[in-house]
Amino acid sequence: MFDPKSLDDIANRLASAIPPGLSNLKDDLEKSFQAILQGALGKLDLVTREEFEVQKLVLAKTRSKLEDLEKRVTEMEQQVLNTEDK
Repeated sequence: MFDPKSLDDIANRLASAIPPGLSNLKDDLEKSFQAILQGALGKLDLVTREEFEVQKLVLAKTRSKLEDLEKRVTEMEQQVLNTEDK
């Protein structure tokens, strides 16, 4: 989920970029920007930083196990080859 404070900050920056002649519309535009951003970001398949970090750890652990298994398979293959050579 997207941080609401960041969303407010982005909407505020967009509204601040409005030319001075339209400053009376700033509040309405800022609310519109927030709604548009929330709608657009809500459609995206995003994960939180916490979820990302958890998955990163899971991937690192899985990769380590895979490397260990590959090493064991290589050792077993070598043992089979050595046994066949005798």
